[in-house]
Amino acid sequence: MKKIFFLCFIGMISLSLQAQETSLPKVMIKTLDGQSFNTSGISNDGKPVILSFWALWCKPCQKELDAFSELYAEWQKETGVKIYAVSIDDSRSTARVAPLVKGKGWEFEVLLDPNGDFKRAMNVNMIPHTFLLDGNGKIISQHTAYFDGAELELYEKVKKLAGKN
Repeated sequence: MKKIFFLCFIGMISLSLQAQETSLPKVMIKTLDGQSFNTSGISNDGKPVILSFWALWCKPCQKELDAFSELYAEWQKETGVKIYAVSIDDSRSTARVAPLVKGKGWEFEVLLDPNGDFKRAMNVNMIPHTFLLDGNGKIISQHTAYFDGAELELYEKVKKLAGKN
């Protein structure tokens, strides 16, 4: 019985790892200006992508995105990385997302997932939840939470993916 349990457990781990090697789920969400956006459009011409789930009420999320914002121009110049920040705020608060983004001067793509469809499809349970995708849209790594300096650790992975390390 223990062997069967062990084999089932190993199988679940294998499926979990295989799931991470697949492409992003195709879900319809919104752009900041209210246009429909299919998440299959999250791409970067073969270069790395950072995909970060966040919300207005999440201070660590905003700290992480502020840190990304400060370094984004330099990161793009060196590696070509593209950042997508996906707000999981509900439909009652999404109207406050664009003014916050503009006020903070975030230059990366900000998308809205007010129904949580993309969040659920990506199995995001806690935010900030940040994914690193390779140039083919495969998930290379992911992390939750934020601490000062975490953006530099992530960027080391981006450089490695971009062949700049």
